[in-house]
Amino acid sequence: MNDLTHLPRVGEAGALDARDLADNFGDLHPPLNARQAMLESQRCLYCYDAPCIEACPSDIDIPRFIRQISERNINGAAHTILEQNILGGSCARVCPTEILCEQSCVRNHESECQPVLIGLLQRHATDHARFDGHPFQRAADSGRHVAVVGAGPAGLACAHRLAMLGHRVTVFEAEAKPGGLNEYGIARYKMTDDFARKEVEFLLEIGGIEIRYGQRLGDALSLGQLHADYDSVFLGLGLGASRQLGLTGEDAPGLAPAVDYIKTLRQAEDLTRLPLARRCVVIGAGNTAIDMATQMARLGAEEVTLVYRRGIGAMSATEHEQEIAKANGVRLLTWARPEEVLLDAAGRVTGMRFARTHDDGGRLADTGERFELAADAIFKAIGQGFDGDSLSDATASELARDGERIRVDEAFRTSLPRVYAGGDCVAPGQDLTVQAVQHGKLAAHAIHQDLLAKQEAA
Repeated sequence: MNDLTHLPRVGEAGALDARDLADNFGDLHPPLNARQAMLESQRCLYCYDAPCIEACPSDIDIPRFIRQISERNINGAAHTILEQNILGGSCARVCPTEILCEQSCVRNHESECQPVLIGLLQRHATDHARFDGHPFQRAADSGRHVAVVGAGPAGLACAHRLAMLGHRVTVFEAEAKPGGLNEYGIARYKMTDDFARKEVEFLLEIGGIEIRYGQRLGDALSLGQLHADYDSVFLGLGLGASRQLGLTGEDAPGLAPAVDYIKTLRQAEDLTRLPLARRCVVIGAGNTAIDMATQMARLGAEEVTLVYRRGIGAMSATEHEQEIAKANGVRLLTWARPEEVLLDAAGRVTGMRFARTHDDGGRLADTGERFELAADAIFKAIGQGFDGDSLSDATASELARDGERIRVDEAFRTSLPRVYAGGDCVAPGQDLTVQAVQHGKLAAHAIHQDLLAKQEAA
């Protein structure tokens, strides 16, 4: 994270005490109790050819698991979810159900206009299941060993499914903890009580999976070496490099990538020790920008403004996420393009100058008007890209790319034999956790089939 040491700590600012902070970073959506889950499950019509299944990126049989809840078969409901999405617990917390399965619910077309609360029901099932051991068993050892790069949702889903199919898996993870976005990048109030760690521990109970930490592709680890040492390789790389605004002063104290601050916040044991900007500006339009702005407000910042160069309708953050920000006092300021970072005599951020913009026949154009916003800190959330060093060795340079992302076919095979990829590093998709899980699962099946075909041909 860029230098924010000149800012006061949350506790020093005196805005909120530890109890207030604990309340502010508790569950965004409190879970259903047993009675609420039962009543909600009975609202489902258990549709044949249910549109909610079509809308689910991970192909969960939604009517089936909801019916199982209504029959008080919580373990069965959880098994139905987890057989398609082994990270179903975290996806129930962070998946944008309001634009996926719940938006497709047939209840929306009735007078009550209220979809079945599928996400909360999924959470209820996965949270309350009590299995006697791991719910899935490994097949007989295949004698094959697969390398997975990245212990995020895509890599973990791939590793788990490969283990189920009898293959041995070694996961190479750059960070000190597994989980990827779930551990380091999700708003703290969306994933509470160290859930990401607990979910990974549950996943690993299947056996046959080893995770090696501090192993960053492009440092001592190369794709060429993995390709030589393992029967197959799956790349579940995240997008770790924050995009630049391209402005002078971008490295000044007080201007930082939002993902870096969120990562620090996620790992903080004492929220009162975090740096706090009294006046905060967030640049961006996606869920990361919303998460950053909302969390600054919940930490006690007096003014939080989220600025986007286009209109509300063009924001990639869902309407639901935008409402969360507004409910927390965040001001959404649109049609404004960052133009200049304002600094004091010591070179620290004091604000930003913006150019007013408008839609000129589908093209973004300046109106000629300028304005300034005072800020103690500015956080950029304008997207992330590949760390170019991760795919810099000779073997990796042969991968076909679509822009900076890795090109894959419908089975997530790359242009290199025995190398597969999924999640944020590939072109198709919306960079959703649930979609990354699906990529990893489908890639695992492709790896399995290709290994079988190779064995039969030998």
